This record gives sequence, C-alpha cells and structure tokens, in this order.
Amino acid sequence: MQIQWFGQSSFLLTSEAGVRILVDPFDRMLGYKMPKPIETEIVAVTHNHGDHNKIQVATGDYLLVNEPKEYHRDGVSITGFKTYHDKVNGKRRGKNLVFRFNVDGLTICHCGDLGHLLTEEQVKDIGNVDILMIPVGGKTTLNGQDAAKVMKQLNPTVTIPMHYRTKALSLLGMLLFDKVDKFIEATGQRTTEVRTLDIHTKNLAKYSGVVIMQYE
Repeated sequence: MQIQWFGQSSFLLTSEAGVRILVDPFDRMLGYKMPKPIETEIVAVTHNHGDHNKIQVATGDYLLVNEPKEYHRDGVSITGFKTYHDKVNGKRRGKNLVFRFNVDGLTICHCGDLGHLLTEEQVKDIGNVDILMIPVGGKTTLNGQDAAKVMKQLNPTVTIPMHYRTKALSLLGMLLFDKVDKFIEATGQRTTEVRTLDIHTKNLAKYSGVVIMQYE
C-alpha cells in the first residue's frame, strides 16, 4: 500500500491492487493546495467541516463513506465509529467519525478531528491498529499530549501525525495549530520522515514509531 499526505487530515491510500481511497479532501484551505481532480474509488469524510468534506475534488464512480457503519468495496473494508470533535460530546464543534480501514492485510485507523480520549468501549470496538493517523495540533482537536495518550490506548505499530502547523499554512493556520514537536516529545518514540510511505505487512516493523510525512 502507498500512502500520500496532502496536508491537514487528507490522505490518499492506494492498495496493491490499485484501489484508491481519498480521506478528508479539501479544496484550498489554510495555505494547502490539493492536487485535483483526483480519480478515486472511495472517498471518506470524517465530518462536515470545510477542510475535510470537499468531495468535489474527487472524480470517478466512487463510494462515499461518511456514516458510522460498515462499507466494503474492491477488497477494502471500512468501519466508522462515532466520536466527537471536542471534549464535551460535540456541544462545541460537533460530531466526528473515526474510520478503520482494512487494506492489504493492514489495519489503518484515521481519527479525523478527534477531540477527546477514547473510552474503553471505543478502544475495544476499534481493535488492533497497525497504522494510526491522528490529529496533534491542539486548539480544535487533540493536542500533542492527548494525542500521545490516544496512541497508547490503541497501541499501533506506526503513528502518522496530522492536522498540525507546517510552513505551508497561512497566518490563520499558524495561529490555529501547534507544531508536531510536542507530540513527538510526548510519545518518546523514534521518528522517520518520508514523502510517500510504501508500506506492507513485511516492512511494517521497519517504520515502527512516528512517521512524519511531507505533504504532496
């Protein structure tokens, strides 16, 4: 499987069979520019905020994944789990979906804009995680310290931080989010930096720890 990061919480996962999964697409947001159009078989949207739900950048006869239920297409299995964008059951920022993708024998968990620690029941429902994609920028999502706690709850082999401050962001983005450093420090794990992550069951351990992705 190949993983690319477009900034914010948007990723393109491409299976060994060529099935493309676009997660949390945006158009132009906070300084990032997503390449478009993007032909894809599956589009997953964790919540209806403008930097996560711009499905018009996608083309093709794709399956839209945006509810807390199970989906199946072309050998890919997806399950959505109800969570919140804040620590007060969605009263401030609304609901959020955490998605579990099963692709090429790997389990990828994308947390969207998760804003709280997981309950024991949620951890049990999500189950084993090989690759975790988690927001770490704080302010509107988990901060670095809380993201590290969620990482420990799910105990993935590989963790990819997202939704944090980078040099590409506009002034508003700079004000909204923390850098990734606080999360890295809180995890105490080794870090690897890549532009595109080519990963499969046989080399998963090679990338154990935190993987910092350069946005496309």
